[in-house]
Amino acid sequence: MLGEIVSNLILIKQEFAKNYNGSAHIQEVIPSSSSTEFPIDDNHLNLLHNFAKKNPIYFNSFEQEIGGVSCIIYEGDINEYWLNSIKHGTSCQPFYPTWIMSAYVMSFFAKQLGYVELIDIGSGDGRIAFCGNILGLISHSIEIDDVLVKLQETICKSTNQNFDPTCEDALDFDYSQFKLTHPIFFIGGLPQMGGDVLATNIIDKINSISDLKNNTGLVFAGTHSKRQLSGNLRNGGWSTLIEKHNLDVVDTVSLPTVWTFDQKIETPYIYTKFKQHEKNNFC
Repeated sequence: MLGEIVSNLILIKQEFAKNYNGSAHIQEVIPSSSSTEFPIDDNHLNLLHNFAKKNPIYFNSFEQEIGGVSCIIYEGDINEYWLNSIKHGTSCQPFYPTWIMSAYVMSFFAKQLGYVELIDIGSGDGRIAFCGNILGLISHSIEIDDVLVKLQETICKSTNQNFDPTCEDALDFDYSQFKLTHPIFFIGGLPQMGGDVLATNIIDKINSISDLKNNTGLVFAGTHSKRQLSGNLRNGGWSTLIEKHNLDVVDTVSLPTVWTFDQKIETPYIYTKFKQHEKNNFC
């Protein structure tokens, strides 16, 4: 089901981007209702729409049929939040959100892989943690910018979904306080924009928590842009870190994001886990 939803979401995005004539700073699409193309739980879909409706970054919405699918278009402006997000010295990437539908798919993949907790690092307005929460995962949202955390708190209250917004520098945070058992970490930031430093720090913290390493997954946001990767095209730019820290690539899912709206390519999300070492048996 998820593979079909991913393919159809990309088709919808590409068709919409090709014909969009509005002037909003950001725009995204959510199907109006469950359908053959998007066989999504109706309650989940209503909650995704509610996230957009209650989120102050969106100022307009309208219904439109795209590729034979009835959709709601949400238009918004993130300039204020973008400016706030770049003022922090250890911030790896300005606030540019993935699509809400993409966040839902990403969280659903994590649930299908059997993870219990979802930790969104550099969470922006908290959409990935929000989606994890509605899917039944125990969500934690770590964001360094206080303005974005206040935005998350507003969304938590207005949607009645608590995805645990936490205003902390992810490089300094003590993750052992979450009492994690089988977590997956979503790492915000491209590798060439400081995401590799953030990811290395998170991996070191995972290694410092007893027995956590063998039960933990990490998801990296990559890019297919040759200009941004400067020749490193493997695993969305994350191959060096993946090899260095002995990670297995479980899957790669390419999904629409705000920053790839006007591009023919999507953003790859690389799902990884620590390699499992077989124990030697001696007779």
